[in-house]
Amino acid sequence: MAESNECFNIGSTVTCKTCFNEDLQGEVLAFDPHVKLLTLKSPSSNGRSATYDIHMVNLSYVSQVTVMREAAGSPLPSLPSLNLSKLSNRAKKSIDEKQRLIEAMQSGVSPVGQKLFLHIRKTMEEVKWAGVSILVMGQVIISPPYQLENVKEQKEGKESNSKTLPYVKKLVDKFHQDQQSLSLNNGTSATPVVAEVQPVSQ
Repeated sequence: MAESNECFNIGSTVTCKTCFNEDLQGEVLAFDPHVKLLTLKSPSSNGRSATYDIHMVNLSYVSQVTVMREAAGSPLPSLPSLNLSKLSNRAKKSIDEKQRLIEAMQSGVSPVGQKLFLHIRKTMEEVKWAGVSILVMGQVIISPPYQLENVKEQKEGKESNSKTLPYVKKLVDKFHQDQQSLSLNNGTSATPVVAEVQPVSQ
């Protein structure tokens, strides 16, 4: 195997001599140092000026690599630094929210409650589960069975915002109107019907 650079600058021109004693020359398009895979672009072997030959060269099977022309600049463009703390907090918040959803489902949250939760989350970010109830902005709580009359102001929470309760009530009312319309369009009743099944006599 040839002793290769840790990295080849994109745009450099290199020549590789393979273990089959074949010489390949071309412009570096990409290089993966982990698997030692070099991608070269060469003039087309069919003579057409508008096309190119692309070679994927495994440097483990190359006896010699020669840099014919070094491209100016760094191998890769610099990337903006990541705010790791912000990403970590976002991931933790997402995991905690999914855990609360799992706990709520295990506690017996109905499908209506789950749909209402997702409906509110579309327009309000600070929505979380408090047991089987939905807590909005720490100010408004929606208890089962999640109807309009179950929307109450949270007594022990953040300082009340007079606009929050009416707005959440509008969201809940809109949600149930949409569910009612959907049920009518599907030809089903919004109220579940329980059928009594009689045992079959032998």
